[in-house]
Amino acid sequence: MAVFGSLKEVRKQVSKEAFQVAFDYLENITSDFLDIKDGECIKEMLNEDIYVLKQAYYTKNRKDCFFEAHKKYIDIQFMVKGEEYMDICDLDSLEIINEYVEKTDFAHYKGKENGISKLLIRENCLAIFYPSDAHQPCVKVENEELIYKAVIKIPVSLG
Repeated sequence: MAVFGSLKEVRKQVSKEAFQVAFDYLENITSDFLDIKDGECIKEMLNEDIYVLKQAYYTKNRKDCFFEAHKKYIDIQFMVKGEEYMDICDLDSLEIINEYVEKTDFAHYKGKENGISKLLIRENCLAIFYPSDAHQPCVKVENEELIYKAVIKIPVSLG
């Protein structure tokens, strides 16, 4: 089940040690995060098991986005700057586009109109997606916008 809200409030609700590593990182993000160029994705290890993907990209129309799901990792998607919609739904309500690939821990899905929930994620807010949560990030709110996001990957075994 997805968890979302401000970093401060989510931290109060999720207490496992692996998440504390992620929350400590997110609380200490500095302005140099904004030096990431559009289209870049920089991987940085937080410890031997947990890593962050530092990203910068433009949001898009919903029709140009896609759902994804993972089996090995829990996603913490934290908005450093900007805002976007992140859609979520049950895997059973989606059409598979590309089957799950273990090496990339990624499956690609196409959404249907029914059964989709839309989360508005603003600066300093996050969403935690578990393997049962198909999610579609990158959806523009009003206009295309350059956003900066940290996606922390926590092994399911630690979550």
